Formats: sequence, structure tokens, C-alpha cells
Amino acid sequence: AMSEEEKRNTAYHEAGHAIVGRCVPEHDPVYKVTIIPRGRALGVTMYLPEGDKYSMNREEIHSRLCTLYGGRVAEELIFGSDKVTTGASNDLEKVTATAKQMVMRFGMSERLGPRVFGHDRGQPFLGRDMGSEPDYSDEIAREIDDEIRRIVENAHQTARDILDERRDDLERISEILLVRETIDAEQF
Repeated sequence: AMSEEEKRNTAYHEAGHAIVGRCVPEHDPVYKVTIIPRGRALGVTMYLPEGDKYSMNREEIHSRLCTLYGGRVAEELIFGSDKVTTGASNDLEKVTATAKQMVMRFGMSERLGPRVFGHDRGQPFLGRDMGSEPDYSDEIAREIDDEIRRIVENAHQTARDILDERRDDLERISEILLVRETIDAEQF
């Protein structure tokens, strides 16, 4: 059983995901938002794709990054940056890994161009990072880090701008979640 404080935090977190997901372009629609714990997650915001999708463009990926940040940003806005929880750790892992793929695998960096950085030599007995050597200089490594940071910070700021503008919606949806625990697409 979650404490009232955890429920409140989770309600704002999930409402943040849902609102940002609704407001960014080219994002799947919200299907359900719940603060009922599922596995290791304290709550879940689910999206239902409108069709099969096999690839994504830069704007779609950016929208997903923003949506992943929605929960963390909601916590920052409501509770303050010194009171954010570990609830967003998986979201932050996904944001970081995706931004890294955008730069290093998908060639989606205007600054570094359409290139792939690093190579996988497929050495199954060594850890991935141990088995591959960078095929780029230390200078390029710094540029890769800077570009990943830029993408991540841009997504964070976009989520913040959306939730700043829709703070009343954030409050209202969170309160509804605290009462109902789950809302579907139509209610949202």
C-alpha cells in the first residue's frame, strides 16, 4: 500500500506524462493513466498507437523524450527540485539512451551530421563497452557528449514549458487521479 504522499507524487508524475504526451506533436494518444502500482512502477501512463510503426523521425523521438520528462518536470514544478523522487529513474535512463542513439546510431545530429559513431564488434563474452573501441577522437567524444546534453536539455525545457502553461490541468488531473486512481482516454 502506498502512503498518501507517494500517491500524490505519483498522481502528479503520471499526469505530467499524460499532459506532455497530449501536447507534443506526432505522439500516440493517451489510452489510460493510473496510479495503481504495476510491478515495480508506482503508476503508469499508457499510449495507444493509431497504427503499426516501423521507424520514427526526429520530431517523433523528440516528442517521446519530452513525454518521458513530463513526470519528472511535474514533480519539480509541484514539489521543488530538492523533493524530486527516484520515480523518474527509468524515464531518465530511457531519455539518455535514446538521445545517445539519436547522435551515435541514427545520424540525427545537425552538428555532427549523418554518421554512426562507435562500432559493435559482436564479442559476446565481453561487456559491450569493453569489446568495442571508439572510432573517433577525444574531441569528437566531447562533441557527442555536448550534443546528447543539448538534446536532453531541450526535451526537459519543452516539457517544462508545456507544464508551466498547463499547470491548472496538471492540478486538476492529479486530483482526479487521487480520487479515481485510473482514468481512460475519454475521461482524460
